[in-house]
Amino acid sequence: MRRALERIEIPGEHEARERAWAVVQAAHAGREPQPRSRTLVRPLLVACALAAAVAAALSPPGRAVIEDVREVIGVESAEPALFSLPTEGRVLSVSPGTAWIVHGDGSSRLLGPYRGAAWSPFGRFVVGTTRLQLATLEPDGDKRWSLARRDVRRATWGGTRTDTRIAYLAGTQLHVVGGDGRGDTALIDAPSLPRSPLAWQPGRADRLAYVVDDVLRVVSTRARGEEAWSVDVPGPLVSLEWSDDGSRLLALSRRQLAVFVPGRAVSRTTLPRGTVGVAAAFEPGSRRIATVIYSPRLDRSDLRLGARVRFSGSGRFTGLAWSPDAEWLLVPWRDADQWVFVSTDGSRRIRAVSRVSAQFDGFPRVEGWIADEEE
Repeated sequence: MRRALERIEIPGEHEARERAWAVVQAAHAGREPQPRSRTLVRPLLVACALAAAVAAALSPPGRAVIEDVREVIGVESAEPALFSLPTEGRVLSVSPGTAWIVHGDGSSRLLGPYRGAAWSPFGRFVVGTTRLQLATLEPDGDKRWSLARRDVRRATWGGTRTDTRIAYLAGTQLHVVGGDGRGDTALIDAPSLPRSPLAWQPGRADRLAYVVDDVLRVVSTRARGEEAWSVDVPGPLVSLEWSDDGSRLLALSRRQLAVFVPGRAVSRTTLPRGTVGVAAAFEPGSRRIATVIYSPRLDRSDLRLGARVRFSGSGRFTGLAWSPDAEWLLVPWRDADQWVFVSTDGSRRIRAVSRVSAQFDGFPRVEGWIADEEE
């Protein structure tokens, strides 16, 4: 019986042997020749390493390792086009010079020639920016109103269903304007402002967070920028975001992830040595945090959920976005020209879409994934 079982070929076993032999041949061809007069220890170590590679490749876990190596430059099973999102909602993205909305069924809407874009608080509208204009748009791309300003960028929209405000940068000035286009006001002027992300406290139209000269400030926009509280932060920030309930403020710099409550830090976490922060965001309805970090030395990016690495790949991930139901994370993978959807339920499900640049006239930056608009 044992011999009979040993003669049965496991599905895929032959292909595994072929892949293993290719690995061994490549390793042998790439080894550095040694003079015969040297000790045999190094050749023995090489032989052991090759034998280990063969053994690993022929085992089921070994085949998984080889597959991981093959997928470091992209998810091999990626769809050739974005046929649908893995769950409900709409994704706002900006490729070089154009803004798009992607719907759950995979259909996309070109909003126009905008270099920046952001959702309104409940997804009813979009604010878009060009070099010389701030404009608010319907989801079908129709323009509602606009303001002519110089060097406009980093627009963000906050507030309640009945009272909204848009904050944006124009040159070195921070402006706030009503969601109806009225009352545009320059709050402050500072040389370091152009590097700062902006974040409205959820559920309020009068609390805005930004950074000036390595100081994180939360101000009242109704009182012309009167400070509510402030804390020091370690250098320029790459992400600034409130939790859904507005109780905590997440700040990611290149070296540190910090979470603040009014006037103090509740946590400060130094990123792993040799890595830099790329993006961070609270899980919807939770205080759990997803982060993207990048290792320049390894040229490798990690998506982390809490302290656990959920997905890795060579090259750069350029951001992240939570699905509205918190069941998926969207990771734009620029070097693979893919969008990768990673499940958050522990099932290790991954969906990927390739050739993203061809679909959006350039590789797009993800600016938010929100629920479908309520009827």
